[in-house]
Order: sequence, then C-alpha cells, then structure tokens
Amino acid sequence: MRGAATSRRLRPGVQGRSRLSRGGHRLERSALAPRVRGGSVNADLSVDIRGMRLRGPVLAASGTFGYGTEVPLLERRALGAMVSKGIFLRAREGTAPPRIVETPGGMLNAIGLQGPGVEALIRDFAPSWAEWDFPVLVNINGESSSEYGELAARLDGVPGVAGFEINISCPNVEQGGLYFGNDPRAAAAVTEAVRRRTKLPVWVKLTPMVSDIGVIARAVEGAGADALCAINTFVGMSIDLNAYKPRLSFRTGGLSGPAIRPLAVHLAHQAARAVRIPVIGIGGITRAEDALEFLVAGCAAVQVGTATFVNPKAIADVHDGIAAFLEAKGFSALTDLPRYLPRD
Repeated sequence: MRGAATSRRLRPGVQGRSRLSRGGHRLERSALAPRVRGGSVNADLSVDIRGMRLRGPVLAASGTFGYGTEVPLLERRALGAMVSKGIFLRAREGTAPPRIVETPGGMLNAIGLQGPGVEALIRDFAPSWAEWDFPVLVNINGESSSEYGELAARLDGVPGVAGFEINISCPNVEQGGLYFGNDPRAAAAVTEAVRRRTKLPVWVKLTPMVSDIGVIARAVEGAGADALCAINTFVGMSIDLNAYKPRLSFRTGGLSGPAIRPLAVHLAHQAARAVRIPVIGIGGITRAEDALEFLVAGCAAVQVGTATFVNPKAIADVHDGIAAFLEAKGFSALTDLPRYLPRD
C-alpha cells in the first residue's frame, strides 16, 4: 500500500547527494542506498518476466561480467539474473587495441565481440551457471538468421542456460552488411529463427540507432520475443588530437555510461508503449534513482553494466536503493510502483 508521507532524508534527488570521481568517471552518490545494507529488505522486489521469476529487478548486463568468472566475488544476493558476454558459433579474436576509451560521461568500446565460441562456453562456463541461485541468459550473435537459430539449438537444454538475449546489432552478411536491428523484417527473421529452435525465454536487445524503435519492437514481439532489452550502446567516436585520428582502432565504438541515460529512458519508454511484452531498461544506470526512472517509465527490470567498472558493488547499491525507495514511499512490493505508460 502507498504511504502518505515520505522521509525527507530519503527523498531522491534532495538530500544526501555528493559527487564521486573514480577512474575519470564522475558519479552521483544515491541518497537511497545507505538505508538498506546486507540484504535486510522488507519490500518484495521480485519480478516476473513472462514466466521467468527473478528475485530482484537488477540484472548484470552483457559484456561487463564476461562469462561469470567474477560473479563469486560479488554480492550475489542482489543479482536478479546475469546476461553473458556475447557469443558466436565460433571463436572470435575481436578488434585490435586500443579498444576502450574513457569519455567525460562514460566510455566507448569496440571489443569486436571477442569470445571463445559456443563449444568452449558449454564446456568451460555453463557448468558453473547451473550451480548458481539466479538465472543466466546467453547473449547470442550471428551473421545470418540461420546462425542465430543454430546457436539457440546448440544451447537449448544445456544445464545452466536459462534463456537467450538476441543481440540484433550485428551486420547481416547475407543482406550486404545491413544491421539486423535497423530493419524490422530482418529483426523479426532473427527472432523467429531463434524462437523455432528453443522453448527457453527469448529476449531481444534493441539498438538505439533507428528512426522508430517502436517499429522494431513490434516486429520482434510479433515474431515471438518474450521480452525486449532497451537499449544497446550508441555509436560514437573520440579523436586523438596529437595523432589526428580516432582513438579507437576500429574508429567508432559503442557509447555507454551516464551520458546516454536520458536518451535510454526515452527509448525504453517508447518501446514499452509500443508492445505488451516486458521491457528491460539499459543505459547509464549508476544509482537507484536512475533505475527507478526506467521502472516508472514502463520497464519491468533493468540491467547495470558500465557502472560496475567504477563501482563493483553497483548492482547491490542499486538494488538496496530501490528497496529503500519503496519502503520510504510505503510500497510493499515493486509491483505497487506507479508506471507512466500512456498508450495513446
């Protein structure tokens, strides 16, 4: 139930803020996190993503947790689920260095989806996932719709694999390099190819580099997606003024971090308005207030990624801050949180 009063001390954005600087990044300290520590949470933070029950709404985003080797060092109690680093059928070396560049509000990366290939993933990483107390979804990639489908079929039924996140920000080699995520028909074809090969949950990660994200969202919903993840990184560039060339060897990279958050909230909201399936919000979340913006904007859950490079406890801090906010407002469960989701 909803309370009539809110503690002034806990009101987001009013008290308790300070600026932090770590490794070149400047983050705002949450006014919420200090109230809840060590797992003492009264509010029910569990969420249901089309039948996948998660103990909390904060997930580890793909790419920032690798294949989970660092997870035992983290506060796992706060982790709703983990999305693995991207995988292809075969091993990939990725791009040449430099591959990461810091920016004033985040970072650019051009890793090139380096990975060991699906057989190594099944052999070396999936056995550990099967022992964890939270689900792991595999971020899958391909150069054709059939390749995505083959990956899903190979991983379907592997112990430890709870579902898939389809990265449609890959070039479609069969269609001259057009990115799957920029074309509703190609995005739907990939989703359908995966859906045909598995009964596990299928999430689709949307690119922001489109004219209308709602069109893509509806296309993949119609092709069988169980949920959407919005959004992937923006394409950006940074120039070395001494060398007079891009600082990344690949020239451009994916921009993540606090700089993209308002854009990400808007696009996740647009996607949520366009479909009836759940949307998981991604982009620039460093504190509970950031995550709550996505949730109020219509998202069912959120993913945290870049923030963990600055603060390895970011997921726990966000989780605890959400709990503090709900309790301060008098909500007994995350499902009580009001959502702004007009359907006009």
